[in-house]
Amino acid sequence: MLNYKRLASVFCLFVFYQTAFSQLGFSHEIGIVAGPVQFRSDFGSSNEFETNFKNSGIGIGIVHYINFSYRADCNCYTTDTYFNDHFKIRNEVSWNKTNLDHHGFWVQPDKVSVQADQLRGHHGVAENFDIGTQLEYFPMSIRSFQAFGHRVAPYASLGVHYTSFNPKASTTFNNPDPSAYGDVFNRTNIYSYWFDNFPVGSGTYPINVDGGSTWSTVASVGMRYKLDKLSDLLVDFRGQYFFNDWVDGLNHNWRNYDKNNDWLLWLNVGYIYYLD
Repeated sequence: MLNYKRLASVFCLFVFYQTAFSQLGFSHEIGIVAGPVQFRSDFGSSNEFETNFKNSGIGIGIVHYINFSYRADCNCYTTDTYFNDHFKIRNEVSWNKTNLDHHGFWVQPDKVSVQADQLRGHHGVAENFDIGTQLEYFPMSIRSFQAFGHRVAPYASLGVHYTSFNPKASTTFNNPDPSAYGDVFNRTNIYSYWFDNFPVGSGTYPINVDGGSTWSTVASVGMRYKLDKLSDLLVDFRGQYFFNDWVDGLNHNWRNYDKNNDWLLWLNVGYIYYLD
């Protein structure tokens, strides 16, 4: 389950953090972003086109920016420093969900085996709730952008997010021979496709759908397009690496194929409004 108590605690820290900055007289921006997510997990064969593009989902988020170049309390610019004119802080609450299946080499039609059937029958869902902050760097002047000196403002960002994950798993595998493989291999048991490598009762099953929480690093590149004095369009391409390999509910190292924690790519577009 999503860890709402921990998320509430982290959210309260963000509220305090933002309130403290507000007292310093900086301005704020709010917006919404959404777009397709590619979840790179333990499902399928790593780095295969079919796996990466078929295991795609959707993400949506609410964003808040602290703008250091302008003071909302006096409707005036702040002190002209390099930091004020080239950096913003982005705070975000977001959600993403991806349906996961095994694709690629090990489940091709020419793979005829019980193990291949077990992989074909195994399905999962990665569902994550994120809250975090990033420091965004704009190589071109933020003041100039706000004054329509240029309509496009590229940026890069780096930050840390706290993630609550709630994976799901199911199987449609139908045991063809209970006498050979045992009654545990059936469609009512989500672990059945992997019991040949992790014996029943060993306690080392590579599937865990209890959910949990973890930290992650987030890096992105993007750009803004100035619509009018108080609004921008945004395009952002993100990579997010989790410090946990259970985010998708699957953690195995069969034949040393899985060496990395879960991660994702997210292409999102958004609308940003300046609170003046």
